[in-house]
Amino acid sequence: VIGEVASSRSIAAGAIAQQYKVPMISPASTNPKVTQLGDYVFRACFIDPFQGKVMAKFAALNLKKKKAAILRDIRSDYSVGLADFFTKEFRAMGGEILVDVAYSSGDIDFKSQLTSIRSKKPEVVFVPGYYTEVGLIARQAKELNLNAVLLGGDGWDSDKLTEIGGDAIVGHYFSNHYSQQDTRPEAVAFVNRYKAKYKETPDSMAVLGYDATLVAIEAVKKAKDLTPASLRDALAATKDVKGVSGNITLNAQRDPVKSAVVMQV
Repeated sequence: VIGEVASSRSIAAGAIAQQYKVPMISPASTNPKVTQLGDYVFRACFIDPFQGKVMAKFAALNLKKKKAAILRDIRSDYSVGLADFFTKEFRAMGGEILVDVAYSSGDIDFKSQLTSIRSKKPEVVFVPGYYTEVGLIARQAKELNLNAVLLGGDGWDSDKLTEIGGDAIVGHYFSNHYSQQDTRPEAVAFVNRYKAKYKETPDSMAVLGYDATLVAIEAVKKAKDLTPASLRDALAATKDVKGVSGNITLNAQRDPVKSAVVMQV
């Protein structure tokens, strides 16, 4: 099984895949719990402890910020986990979390949370949600004259982010799995082929979907037969698969060891 994207859904599906011993590879679910479900569950993306650390280091070392606020989606395993990992790392680096407030997926009015954040005067606001809400949050933050830098994770990555957020989202930062400016031959070739076929630039979900399938194909080639157990063993032995998002080697937890990039909108 290739999928899912959202961690909450992968956690639900992964338990069933493990129960019936069907190998499952999530392209983009970054919550650590996904592969902890069992030895038949894999992923092609980095995980949130790493992503949270990357953004905390970027805020503290690159942006030189000391005071942060958190705005998390309380209904998303992805958002809650990423917010926790950012908080832990930012504090470890001497930063202060001034306020931590929540919203729920599907909300469209964030003004009470943003007003509460504004009163604390943070330098950065970490918003580890999906682009659907993040675009609206950026617009409403601008309307309220909340002048902090917004930071987020890979859930921001979509052409629709700027469609929804407009000018308000421009200049803010998020961690991601690959950059469209990557000069590695695998990345350049994929971007060019994707643009030719779909007439648009691939986002990280397209890249990770491709990479997850690439890992599956390599496992099929190397497995001694096509039984679930043999495929599972071949997937677990994945090493140096040249993906678009980087070389993919899976560790003992069935998570890839790979790098991240920080993007500015």
